[in-house]
Amino acid sequence: MSDHILPQQKPKLIVVVAFDRGEDGELFPAFGPADQQSEERAIRTARALADKHVGVIAWSREANPSIGEYGPPTTLFVSGDVPDME
Repeated sequence: MSDHILPQQKPKLIVVVAFDRGEDGELFPAFGPADQQSEERAIRTARALADKHVGVIAWSREANPSIGEYGPPTTLFVSGDVPDME
């Protein structure tokens, strides 16, 4: 039996959102927020959307929604104009 214990990986929320501008000039979500299975997939999805929208962002954060616990967001990819993350 091994003495090595693998650390518990915390669940991650991984999201891609693409934005366009309305007639009033304000940004609005044109795609997403869409959950992704991995950070690599989120980056690929965001890159594919970058030429089609004013802005796109992929980000992740540790999350445990069942207890309302969320870590700080980490930007994985950003292109163009996106709103500030709060």
